[in-house]
Amino acid sequence: MYRWIWRKLPFGLPGKLAGSVLLTLATMALLWFVVFPWAEPLLPFDDVQVTQDGGAPADDPADVGPAPAPSSGQPGDGHDLPYNTSTNNPNPSSRTSATPTRS
Repeated sequence: MYRWIWRKLPFGLPGKLAGSVLLTLATMALLWFVVFPWAEPLLPFDDVQVTQDGGAPADDPADVGPAPAPSSGQPGDGHDLPYNTSTNNPNPSSRTSATPTRS
């Protein structure tokens, strides 16, 4: 297909290069201004719902309430993370091995 387009473009090498750039820009403009705006409502990327603790969507942002106090990340402080989140060195899990096994 690209070989056919390259043969059909006129005016020698400079014309073929300019024509290729124009065809590329026209294709990009068609995608940017026609295809992507048409497809945007069909894609779920902006479908974000903020929910309250019960799972129901919040009707009024003022009804959400105060933010919870920051956690220390230590076990036993009411959170379900079994490791300290204040450092970047979590303890290795007992299910993983330090040396790979060979089969």
